[in-house]
Amino acid sequence: MRTVRSTSFQFVLACLRCTALQKGPLWWASHHRHHHRHSDTPEDVHSPVTGGLWWSHVGWVFAPDWNECDLNAVHDLSRYPELRCLEYAHAAPAALLAGLCFAIGGWSGLVVGFFLSSVLSHHAVFLVNSVCHLWGRRRYATADASRNNVVVALLTLGEGWHNNHHHYQSNANQGFHW
Repeated sequence: MRTVRSTSFQFVLACLRCTALQKGPLWWASHHRHHHRHSDTPEDVHSPVTGGLWWSHVGWVFAPDWNECDLNAVHDLSRYPELRCLEYAHAAPAALLAGLCFAIGGWSGLVVGFFLSSVLSHHAVFLVNSVCHLWGRRRYATADASRNNVVVALLTLGEGWHNNHHHYQSNANQGFHW
């Protein structure tokens, strides 16, 4: 069976992802792949096992060492011009969303609809980095410390099934086992 890839749908999803203000899609994918290659080793971008809880939760994001995107790690994705464009202009979709929140709800729409939701979204994603490598159950014996954490899974709509994700990395469905 041949997989058909819609670049316009890929662009829409990547734009929606950029509204979270978590840098560009290629940056995110390259760091995610780096994490999987070196999970819970000293080379891991955001391991609580080697870097501590605070570093894995938010510290690494503010460190200038991790600002660059390794295009070699995402050569398969970087061939799409729309993703390269979004990598360069990754703040544009977020700015449009902020403007829309302000236009609809004024200052309270901007503060609650954009800023507060962005902060909560960041911390939910960061919980996967930090908490899901320290606390929870291990269904699979992976080479890292990844764990399934039901609380994080509920907060992130399934991302907390992190041990499942590390065991079956290419599976989009992480919640195939509780």
